[in-house]
This record gives sequence, C-alpha cells and structure tokens, in this order.
Amino acid sequence: MSRAWQRMLSGRRLDLLDPSPFDIEIEDIAHGLSRVSRWNGQTRGEHSFSVAQHSVLVMDLFCAAEGKTTPEQQLYALLHDAPEYVIGDLISPFKTAVGLDYKSVERRIEHAVHVRFGLRADPGQELHRRIKAADVQAAYWEATLLAGFDSSEAQTIFGGRPDGKAPDLIPLSAIDAKFLFMSRFKGLLEQS
Repeated sequence: MSRAWQRMLSGRRLDLLDPSPFDIEIEDIAHGLSRVSRWNGQTRGEHSFSVAQHSVLVMDLFCAAEGKTTPEQQLYALLHDAPEYVIGDLISPFKTAVGLDYKSVERRIEHAVHVRFGLRADPGQELHRRIKAADVQAAYWEATLLAGFDSSEAQTIFGGRPDGKAPDLIPLSAIDAKFLFMSRFKGLLEQS
C-alpha cells in the first residue's frame, strides 16, 4: 500500500487524500510556504520569492482593492495558497497539464486548512473571485519585477497592468519570510 501522508516538523502526519483539520498547524504551513519558491525559483535576488511572501502580498493587494475587509476575509486571502506547504507550487501551465486530480487534492487540503482556523471550508465564489483578482495582480508584479517578464508579455498573460503603484518586492530569506507570514497570521487572530 502506498503512503499518502506527509510528516511535518510538528510531528503531525497529514493525509493528502483525506486531510484532517486536526493534523494542520500554522507553524508547519508558514515553514513550508517560506521554503517553496514562486516561479520555480526563476526570480532575481539573493533569495527566491517564496509562497509565504506571495501570500502576504496577495493579502495586502486584496485589502487595498477592497477597502474595508474583515479579519476573516483577510485570513482567507493569506491562506489562499496554503495547500502548497505540502504539495508545492506548481506553475499554472503544469497544473493545467496534470488536470482535475491535482485540483481535487489541492481543494481537499485547502478546505481542511480553512476549517482548522475557524473558517468555512469554502469561502464562496464571490470572495474566491475577489481574492483571485489580487492573486493575479500579485502574479503580474512578481512576473515583471522579479521573473524577467516584460510589461507587454505580462499584460497579455495576466489581463493587463494592475492599477496603482508597483509594490516593493525584495525576496526574503526563508527565516524572514516565515516570520512575516506568522506575524500577519497572529495579527489577524488578535483582530478576531
């Protein structure tokens, strides 16, 4: 029988096919995401741009676009790529090639993460759409500022240039990215 679980540094074992919210710890998520590179590591800078940093960027862009947001909505934005702490950050073209089985595993882990932190398993289509818009903005800025895309290429792929000033993107070390992610998470808990 094949093993379908991942052992975490916390000692938890997360079943990838049937994930339990009881086997999810925020420290494991922050640690994993801080070590997973966006753009398959093909970014400028001393360090790769991590999914932990990307998650904070998406939350910031979501909050800027939405104006007033609740801590719950911000938490959904921060955790939008949380499954990648165990399954990695596959680039979008590869996710398309792999198909629905990958998305199914990703969705089950995402739902377990949400429930673990007191959220509804599924945020609903409208909130998901709004977070996805911030995610696409983040991808545009990462592509042009870090991953070597020129503006016209990025506009074609991501549907135009986002409004507003470009964010200051400096890839952090894994330790600093983990700290940033954890501080944002703790700040949201304090607001709840």
